[in-house]
Amino acid sequence: MLQECPLPLQENTADTDYVDSLLSFITSSDLFQRLCGGIHILDFLTQEPDLYNAVLPQAWIKWFRLAEISDILDFFLREDITVIETLIALNNDSSREQNDSLPTWHGLPCPPSSLLNYVHAIRRHALLRNFKGRIQRRTSNLSASQGTLPRHVAVGMKPKKIHEVENFVQYIDNLMADIDKSITQPISYVVDFGSGQNYLGRALASPPHNKRVIAVESKEHNIKGAKNMDITAKLVEKQKIIRNKKQFRMGFQTGDSLQPLDGTPGTAGSTLYIRPKHQSTIVAPKVDSEDGNIRYVETCIENGDLSTVIGQIQPVHSPKNSTLPSEPGLMVISLHSCGNLIHHGLRSLILNPSVKAVAMIGCCYNLVTERLGPPTFKLPSLRSSNLRLDQTSSACDPHGFPMSERFATYKHPHGEGIRFNITARMMACQAPDNWTAIDCESFFTRHFYRALLQRIFLDRGIVEKPTDATNTAGGSPRGWTGAGPSLTIGSLRKACYASFTAYVRGAIAKLAEDRDHGAKITEHMKGLTNEEIKLYEEKYKYKKKELSIIWSLMAFSASVVESTIVVDRWMWLKEQEEVEDCWVEAVFDYKQSPRNLVVVGIKKS
Repeated sequence: MLQECPLPLQENTADTDYVDSLLSFITSSDLFQRLCGGIHILDFLTQEPDLYNAVLPQAWIKWFRLAEISDILDFFLREDITVIETLIALNNDSSREQNDSLPTWHGLPCPPSSLLNYVHAIRRHALLRNFKGRIQRRTSNLSASQGTLPRHVAVGMKPKKIHEVENFVQYIDNLMADIDKSITQPISYVVDFGSGQNYLGRALASPPHNKRVIAVESKEHNIKGAKNMDITAKLVEKQKIIRNKKQFRMGFQTGDSLQPLDGTPGTAGSTLYIRPKHQSTIVAPKVDSEDGNIRYVETCIENGDLSTVIGQIQPVHSPKNSTLPSEPGLMVISLHSCGNLIHHGLRSLILNPSVKAVAMIGCCYNLVTERLGPPTFKLPSLRSSNLRLDQTSSACDPHGFPMSERFATYKHPHGEGIRFNITARMMACQAPDNWTAIDCESFFTRHFYRALLQRIFLDRGIVEKPTDATNTAGGSPRGWTGAGPSLTIGSLRKACYASFTAYVRGAIAKLAEDRDHGAKITEHMKGLTNEEIKLYEEKYKYKKKELSIIWSLMAFSASVVESTIVVDRWMWLKEQEEVEDCWVEAVFDYKQSPRNLVVVGIKKS
């Protein structure tokens, strides 16, 4: 079961060296800390000096003026890391003669050394996301075509979900087969945390995998929807009911529980009684024990203790001793667990003797709570405080990030422990490698419109001017950026993005309905003409490229935030005495599903 390298790293990088380097970088780089949680796009046009000039070194700004945004993104994301290392070496070569030609990059002057070093550091510390195609079976003779989901199993899935389920089901099947070879008690049930519509569990329970699945879900309507799709997937059968139709229509079916139209109990002798509609459809599970099956458990998971779930599972007969029933061996899995749910899934490996392995894929890092409280980095903050985010960052949730003691107790010049605020974790959900030219133009325009609208809010007294960075209490990069009320606009109709004027009108109309600030916004924005709006756009249009560069740098840098969160979960498994082996690897194509890293833990047998 041991992996050659437990983390997907650059070549010739040992995991112990990587973790040491990662912790050092994220706690020592002031620029990284500012780009990952210390600034917010809403402050871009409301501070003096503006964020672009306040955050970035002048050498970077000079080089960015010469490059198009597409070239800048190529340099950040797609240039081979060996090319960057070569440019760094050339810039540092003191033996070169002064008349030697200066190095260039794609027809542009060579980026400054500090930019080269920063991009190299981000690339080196971001986990590799390479996916080598469909996971090959290591333990059976199933062909690749057999791993394709049948149409009746793939019902309701979009192409992205089909890709995820096909590959993860195959991965789980392989993993279970390998584990069964090395332990005395085989895995008899798969427990799916946060099963939702149960696409993953349905595929696991269907041929050729035929797994017993426990689908754990907190929302009743998701379970009802999943059960209906189980019928389509032929995992359960609709029970046939033979009735005397004439009597049934009259409400006189013998043995039926009848209900009058006015909702009061009645008897079959009444003339206005009807049969409740919900009794007209009855489903029954297949009884063939060799087939896969699904059991749904409706519960809200608040920690890794699965005793209430395990109590509903029947003992099974071990193939190695078919006469004696034994406690079931469980594997806990999840496909894109939101927030702390993946932490609960990983902890279930330690808290429950029946759980033999875990394989969890996380997402929604913005929903993860914080274990240690707000960041303590003593930086000149470029952000002002916000009550709601101050409270969430100060929650000190024992189930939050970081999980591992190594990350929670890591001592650095700014204090102890690794912390990321909600802005850093939200940026970690980005997928800049998947950005196309059309995508970039669309969301760069949206971000520019929102930042420019914030400037109008400032000028018209709706929000206050941000606090001077040097006077920010504690120098802590936390909270919502921009002083005054936190105004959330959210999504607008597509027509609102046709021009800045349309955007402003759409945003004002939506904010006018805000219960707390709507009246103030309506009053302060009264009299704003289309000509004034166009003047704002004309005055600040040159800032759009600068905003695009800042946003790209934030998203690019946040790949290390995601890697840190994933490595912390792996490190927590390594710290547990009960864990025999643990690793991280990519199981999807990043282009189809960017959150593609699975964290696997195997308990000692």
